[in-house]
Amino acid sequence: MGCGRVGSMLARNLEARGHTTAVIDSNPDAFRRLGPDFQGTTVTGMGFDREVLRQAGIEQADAFAAVSSGDNSNIISARVAREQFEIENVVARIYDPGRAEVYERLGVPTVATVPWAADQVLRRLVPAGSEPAWRDQTGEVRLDAVYAPFAWIGHRIDELEGATNTRVAFLRRLGTGVIASDDTVIQEGDYLSIFMRESEAVEIHRRIEQGPEAD
Repeated sequence: MGCGRVGSMLARNLEARGHTTAVIDSNPDAFRRLGPDFQGTTVTGMGFDREVLRQAGIEQADAFAAVSSGDNSNIISARVAREQFEIENVVARIYDPGRAEVYERLGVPTVATVPWAADQVLRRLVPAGSEPAWRDQTGEVRLDAVYAPFAWIGHRIDELEGATNTRVAFLRRLGTGVIASDDTVIQEGDYLSIFMRESEAVEIHRRIEQGPEAD
């Protein structure tokens, strides 16, 4: 639901991945954003109207995304999709971070647009490394991206994880993404993406810079 910039891009991206999509918007002119090659269904109406949802094929849907410009419309339509049509995979875009937190607790997954955007801008304003690449909504887990310190070159991923109480999710090596395994050997120039606890971040970065302890 919603054929603005986000909704139209989402629909095109899903279609490009081989999914069948239907897009709902109250303004029929909005469907122009989908482009002439869009093969999915377009339905004019309100996304929380049950008949409009049925026209869009909600009864055969595997997932529903509410990405209109209104928080109320998004959360109402998301709840209708989940509670009345029993769609398990539902997500709503919410601008108000307070509301987003409430709806998350109610079991409606949300994308809190304003906090995410503010965090992205903040990470580009402050010195490199002082803000994580990602932080979960509870604020307890963060993902940091760091170049492998010289002291860790030649050591295995599981050594770094064991010494720092972290999890290396993946790394970028010579411009290519690599899923790290325990026996992956760290090389010069590797760019590591590391999950860690927020409360331990300062100490973890100190350990990473310090390198492995001598045998």
